[in-house]
Amino acid sequence: MGLSTAFFLKLLHWILACSTGYPFYFLMLPAGLAISGLVIQYLEPDAKGYGIEKVIAAVHRHGGKIKAAIVPIKLLTTILTIATGGSAGQVGPCGQIGASLASVMAGLFRFDEKDRGKIVVCGLSAGFAAVLGAPFAGAIFGAEVLYVGSILYEILLPSIIAGITSYQIASLLGIHYQFLPFDFTPTLTEAFILKIVLSGIFFGICSLLVIEILKVGERFSDKLGKFLPLKGLIGGVMLIGMTLIFSKQFLGSGFETIQTALKGERIVFYAFLMKAIFTSITLNFGGSGGLIMPILFIGATSGSLFGDLLGLDRATFAAVGFVSLLAGTTNTPIAASILAVEFFGSAIAPYAAIACIVSFLMTGHRSVFPTQVLSFQKSTSVDVEIGSEMEDIRTAFKFRDRSLSGFLLRVIEKITDTIRKRHHAGKSDH
Repeated sequence: MGLSTAFFLKLLHWILACSTGYPFYFLMLPAGLAISGLVIQYLEPDAKGYGIEKVIAAVHRHGGKIKAAIVPIKLLTTILTIATGGSAGQVGPCGQIGASLASVMAGLFRFDEKDRGKIVVCGLSAGFAAVLGAPFAGAIFGAEVLYVGSILYEILLPSIIAGITSYQIASLLGIHYQFLPFDFTPTLTEAFILKIVLSGIFFGICSLLVIEILKVGERFSDKLGKFLPLKGLIGGVMLIGMTLIFSKQFLGSGFETIQTALKGERIVFYAFLMKAIFTSITLNFGGSGGLIMPILFIGATSGSLFGDLLGLDRATFAAVGFVSLLAGTTNTPIAASILAVEFFGSAIAPYAAIACIVSFLMTGHRSVFPTQVLSFQKSTSVDVEIGSEMEDIRTAFKFRDRSLSGFLLRVIEKITDTIRKRHHAGKSDH
């Protein structure tokens, strides 16, 4: 996985250096998305969209079997998408390529279904680790992302070994990682903890927006039929128009904007929302790529906005948002908390963990990965079926007398009864 990721990242870097050297390179978006859609539709449909979702579906539905054809097709379509300006990242494709290679290895060594699933998850973890330079967060992400609310402990050790190994191999082959530790020495006060909790609520709402924007893009795309090349042309034209209206900063992975936000520099207030829209159009209209980097972009820029709104340090809350959006959208609060340590140092980690957990709870029973399986209720006031995939879940409110919602309902009922009695009393007097 370290070898494949290093090859992919170097190739992508070289092609981007060529394509982005032209100021209006994004005018190639309709052609890039259309060709990507054509290749996907006729050669390998599983290369469509973002890769991690396909890995989760393969483990849950197909015993971890992933076609070897995914490797070259995903490589080609992702490069076509990102090089022409599509809003997508590298983490998902590397994770899917890693999982596909692991599945091929499992077939060669005649692994049974259970062991094939384990090594596929290790491939996903290794791809995540090698792209971001976060071996432990990558290992935990693979073990946590399959089920909402539980971790596959039996694959923790092999997953960590795979993550560390792929990271070291990629580093030896010249992949450079830009860690962003900064001076963070907050005073531990109740007021600051409250701000962190409030930020977690805000990031949870932003996570909900991202999930819904992706769903709206998918529904809109479905109305246009099933011919992906045509969708690619339409999506490319839409992205060109939006780029001319707004900015080129919403194209590609957006790593430069992430760095700007984490340095505490001012970002336009609508950046997080526009990135979500750009990404939804790209990945639902023939494009292929990853969703993790756009999520990290949205987290950093929404954190910068939160800091601006409350007059707080933008860099601090950009870092907190960076990991909290990952926790909320993908239901992986532990991996996101560990990512905060690996990227920003241990000082900010406890506060980032609080925001990650709050964001995770705020999103409820939703996810950017519809085939994740729910293993616990996020709230006992919501009735859901445990063991279902997220896309099949139907929620219903369940009244609990001894709860905050129950207390508020009783208060409202008493106020309503008092008003009603006074109203009837007034009528009797007349």
